[in-house]
Amino acid sequence: MKLNQKQAKRERNHKKIRSQISGTATLPRLAVFKSNTAISAQLIDDERGATLAHARGKDAEKVGAEVAKAAIGKSIEAVVFDRGGYIYTGKVRALADAARKAGLKF
Repeated sequence: MKLNQKQAKRERNHKKIRSQISGTATLPRLAVFKSNTAISAQLIDDERGATLAHARGKDAEKVGAEVAKAAIGKSIEAVVFDRGGYIYTGKVRALADAARKAGLKF
């Protein structure tokens, strides 16, 4: 399947980001994915290959607050932010700001 230029650029950016960051059990990776209809976020421990918490919805602020609440419930206070190759604006920024406001540090 041939990707259009925008998707191909996002995948290249994402590979570059992922080569530089990684999540652990104490400092998991907060990964963001956007689709046309929704946005999702998950906390990932890359050493074990396990998802620690996740949230999905149409409102980025609610998703950010929900994933932060789940993280704090599992005594995780700090994360590494993985914007998934997307530009840090709009929904991605709203999700990050909501997660910070809810108590996560990154």
